[in-house]
Amino acid sequence: MQSSITLLGSTGSIGKQTLDVVRNLGLTVESLSAHSNAKLLADQCREFKPKRACIGEEKYNEFKLLVSDIDIEILCGDEGVEQLASEDESESLVNAVLGMKGLKPTVNAASKGKKIAFANKETLVAGGKLVTDAVKAGNATLLPVDSEHSAIFQCIQGKNKIKKIWLTGSGGPFFGKDRDFLKTVTPEMAVKHPRWNMGKKISVDSASLMNKGLEFIEAVHLFDVSPDQVEVVIHPQSIVHSLVEFEDNAILAQMGMPDMRVCIQYALTYPERKPSQAESLDLFGQKLDFFNYDKTAFPLLETAKKTLKVGGNLPAIMNGANEEAVALFLDHKIGFTQMFDLVIDTCENINTAPIIKNPTIEDIIESDKAAREYVRSHI
Repeated sequence: MQSSITLLGSTGSIGKQTLDVVRNLGLTVESLSAHSNAKLLADQCREFKPKRACIGEEKYNEFKLLVSDIDIEILCGDEGVEQLASEDESESLVNAVLGMKGLKPTVNAASKGKKIAFANKETLVAGGKLVTDAVKAGNATLLPVDSEHSAIFQCIQGKNKIKKIWLTGSGGPFFGKDRDFLKTVTPEMAVKHPRWNMGKKISVDSASLMNKGLEFIEAVHLFDVSPDQVEVVIHPQSIVHSLVEFEDNAILAQMGMPDMRVCIQYALTYPERKPSQAESLDLFGQKLDFFNYDKTAFPLLETAKKTLKVGGNLPAIMNGANEEAVALFLDHKIGFTQMFDLVIDTCENINTAPIIKNPTIEDIIESDKAAREYVRSHI
């Protein structure tokens, strides 16, 4: 079990739940980072007493004033986050940063051989082989925090010869709805997930099924399987967090109440298990349903699969387009189904150089930037 951690994105949903686990396990926090919630970050620093903290540049002065009476080193901006990931003394990095900003910190931590508990799926979607190669070169360890990938990781311990991964998804708040209904969806409707308490961006991705597309790509890279070995299945109850089918056709499932603290804790205590704060699952009376997803109403999952097949920097383009489209939707500037159209249009028609088969970090960042600009110019 790791005794000291660096937590990036400490004021978000995953970050706050990670600190619940830290309290439960009695871990030491070396460093914390947040983007804009200076007040909460300051409160966290007072409780957990990290040596260093990083805040977004716009909130630097506010945060500095809030912690002026405590002994702490203050960093700021993306460079500060990247520095925390590679230079502090922690044994583990928990990467709960939102979006593409999590890529460089993950690569930096990998180069230092750290154990990386990551909830930042965009890292593997955009970075792919570049990230997994960095992990191998640095003799680092990637430990998934997403409930689905944690479930798969738990199921394959001591096992081999995976036949198929069954990647479950709740279906979000609009499971069973058609395209006409989806045109009426507002941001307020989209962020109300029926099972999980998540941030706005991931809640919208869950509602559009793009989250499952990102997780599909993540699973292929993380578990070194082919796309044909991953099957997405809708499971509205969110009790079975994913399943793995082996060569002999036996299927193992990881089940439990929908509580991210279980996944976070397992990543921090691996290979041990410790008592957790999660509610125990009562098997009696449970109903478990599994359905196919509607490819016509929710086309972004298929788009994600197609970009993975092409590979190179195209998944980074798709991810950047989606992040920008979600931001526009949450800002009430485009409709729900317009997100679908913009992401698909960007992937198919963006006017960039030919696909880069083995992109560098700089290539990925430039692809992300180009995709965002394309979306903004095609509203």
